[in-house]
Amino acid sequence: MLKNLYDWVLSLAARKSAEVWLAVIAFVESSIFLVPADVLFLPMALARPNKAYRYAAVATLFSVLGGIAGYGLGYLAYETVAKPILVFYGKLAEFEHLKSCTSNETLLLLLTTSGLAHLPPIKIVTILAGVAQINFIFFLLSCIIARGARFFALAWALKTYGDQVRHFIEHRLGLVVGLIAAILIALYFSIKFFASSGSLSC
Repeated sequence: MLKNLYDWVLSLAARKSAEVWLAVIAFVESSIFLVPADVLFLPMALARPNKAYRYAAVATLFSVLGGIAGYGLGYLAYETVAKPILVFYGKLAEFEHLKSCTSNETLLLLLTTSGLAHLPPIKIVTILAGVAQINFIFFLLSCIIARGARFFALAWALKTYGDQVRHFIEHRLGLVVGLIAAILIALYFSIKFFASSGSLSC
């Protein structure tokens, strides 16, 4: 199923309506869809590097709007809508685990890492943010910064280096960014641990 979805999203890049589809995929990815918008964004930016930043802006805008929708699902309709979506994708256990051990502070960190590297998946964190009812302004700013940084960095790389960087982006970028996100999470918890133990007190 996932392979078929991936191939279908990839095929949208060749359509005249590709930019519209990019907006749609970026939106639904943040709340209910499994395939990331990057799958469509990469070939579009490679085919038309002069429009790479435009595509990045479209992807960022609609990804943020989709994040707001995910927040709304968690805030207003978790049991009736959001929970069945998580069950459908087999993500409910992961969601419940995060919910049981995540504070507002760590949730904001996860919003950043999910926006940068899909770690954890964006839809899980946006719904969780709504369930936890974290400050909406902070939620919105984290979405804009993290997702904007991701798409505009990809646009810059593709516009600057073109097909030379495509192999790296498709096969290694997720791993590299994922490692950076994991390091950020580990660093955050390490600082928090030492602060709580008094090791960092003046």
